Amino acid sequence: MNTTDVVTTGQDFEYRGQMAATWDLFRGDTSNWEDRFLFLEVIRKYGQPALDVGCGTGRLLLDFLSQGMDVDGVDISPEMLALCHQKAAKLGLKPNTFQQRMESLSLPRKYQTIIVPSSSFQLLTDSAQAAQAMQSFYAHLLPGGVLAMPFMSIWNEGDPVETEWKQTGEKVRPEGGAIARRWSRAWYDLANQLEHTEDRYEITVNGEAVTSEHHRRSPATRWYTREQVARLYREAGFADIQFFKFDAVIAPAEEADTTYLTVGMKP
Repeated sequence: MNTTDVVTTGQDFEYRGQMAATWDLFRGDTSNWEDRFLFLEVIRKYGQPALDVGCGTGRLLLDFLSQGMDVDGVDISPEMLALCHQKAAKLGLKPNTFQQRMESLSLPRKYQTIIVPSSSFQLLTDSAQAAQAMQSFYAHLLPGGVLAMPFMSIWNEGDPVETEWKQTGEKVRPEGGAIARRWSRAWYDLANQLEHTEDRYEITVNGEAVTSEHHRRSPATRWYTREQVARLYREAGFADIQFFKFDAVIAPAEEADTTYLTVGMKP
């Protein structure tokens, strides 16, 4: 059996190896996910062209392109982008994608709407790089354009500060019938609002484990209070900052919402 350790440090990308290869498999059918409808409404409301930051394997990018929208994609992971283009070819699509870091974007055009789905912004655990990413987004927006990003409270009062290993996925690959399994655990630095994670992946064929990977990202993600999110937007120059429910329609967020969409406009 091939066994691999994948350790992600600093702001290196974690979406590689079996994490990338099994990404779509573990997610399954995403066509009815609430954020699909939410981001469709965001782009229709605020305008095109749009940029999907952290587009990954193209869950939203390819969906929106198939509907005739003018959308580009950017991601840090070459493996995720390769999977995106493999899926695009099967659909007869030719997406414009860029392999770049969100804190140092250098793209050939500007956008009316920038979306950062799946709370991908929170993968930037370094506060200075997070601020740089906000400036980068601002620079790539047209005047009057908006930045729409969901934020989630990764740790909430009463949650454990460390979790035990537990199985978080088991799927059969359609091609070949191999079984993919995933186990995960996490621990939390409350003072610095940082989450640390470990994942184990195992691929089994005919009852025999043929591949095993151990992924560790420390830290993995940062969480924010709503005031900290508003400050990020303000300090980057954004105005008219609004919070919306993370739902299929655009509606004002409530204080109790632990996941919400933030929208700010470039004056």
